[in-house]
Amino acid sequence: MNVTKKIGRPRAFDYNTALLQAMAVFWEKGYDGASMRDLTGAMGITGPSLYAAFGDKRGLYLKTIDYYCSADACTPLVALEGEEDIEKALRAFLSEIIRSATEHESGATGCFLASSVVASVGQVDGVAERVEAAIADTEHRLAARFEREIEKGTLDPDFPAKSRAALLFDIRQGYMFKGRAGWSSERMLEEVDSRVEMLLSA
Repeated sequence: MNVTKKIGRPRAFDYNTALLQAMAVFWEKGYDGASMRDLTGAMGITGPSLYAAFGDKRGLYLKTIDYYCSADACTPLVALEGEEDIEKALRAFLSEIIRSATEHESGATGCFLASSVVASVGQVDGVAERVEAAIADTEHRLAARFEREIEKGTLDPDFPAKSRAALLFDIRQGYMFKGRAGWSSERMLEEVDSRVEMLLSA
């Protein structure tokens, strides 16, 4: 007996594009302020399609956080890790941070986590763990980049890799805040060389 497997209708929208559109809504209005009508309107899909693909509003929100952490947040780190010269690597990291803080394709500025998501920590289940993991992962990768230079002999054996990683993370957040406040990329790029010098100082 032949059994024909029922094939569901293919999605009529791009999953990642829809996530980006939903993220823009959450970024602008916050979790509580974003209505289902706001979300479906921005994503260009119906309510049933949203529930089928992303679950409820909370599920969609958590997926936008995961998407941001895996895509946007990694771009500066890839720039940092891919450049062999540490000074160039730091400049690339900071320049990419500034670009993302001022020219994000969603139209929002700053950092999604710092500008919007942190406001829902303690209010939406699953958010606190994601924010904590994002901070820990970023600082670990930043420290690892400095430690790589210690192993190469470019930096002194007693160079404080972890504390400089924390400082670099704080500088990153500062640029995101400035982007949110309307600072231009040109204005922030003027500070990059002095920041790099400070980060590598003995």
